[in-house]
Amino acid sequence: MAELRPFHLAFPVHDLAAARTFYRDVLGCGEGRSSDHWIDFDLGGHQIVAHLDPDARPQATSNAVDGHQVPVPHFGVVLRMADWEALAARVEAAGIEFGIAPHVRFKGQPGEQATMFFRDPSGNALEFKAFAHDSMLFAS
Repeated sequence: MAELRPFHLAFPVHDLAAARTFYRDVLGCGEGRSSDHWIDFDLGGHQIVAHLDPDARPQATSNAVDGHQVPVPHFGVVLRMADWEALAARVEAAGIEFGIAPHVRFKGQPGEQATMFFRDPSGNALEFKAFAHDSMLFAS
């Protein structure tokens, strides 16, 4: 098995100050380099970069998954269960509306997972999930 390496994702935001508050203060991401047009964040050891696009608008596409309309595109991290629960509490305490509230999907099936969806201030959809056992990540 190959060594797991961090991924890099660049995405548009319409307001860098709002992105900084959301990713740093709500999600707890460490902040790296930045300029007037972008900010690097550490999302669970992965480099995500918010790039300023004043015209950024969310997409409204979704797909049905286990009885919910899952927004596409979306990104996030697979967390440990305790970290997932803590993040769900922080997001709720910050008054952020869940697109799909924290719940367990595929209950009793291979790949059972805790999941939640919400959007950043620019409308980018995020999903955070956790498994009782990480071996279920690619279960079929």
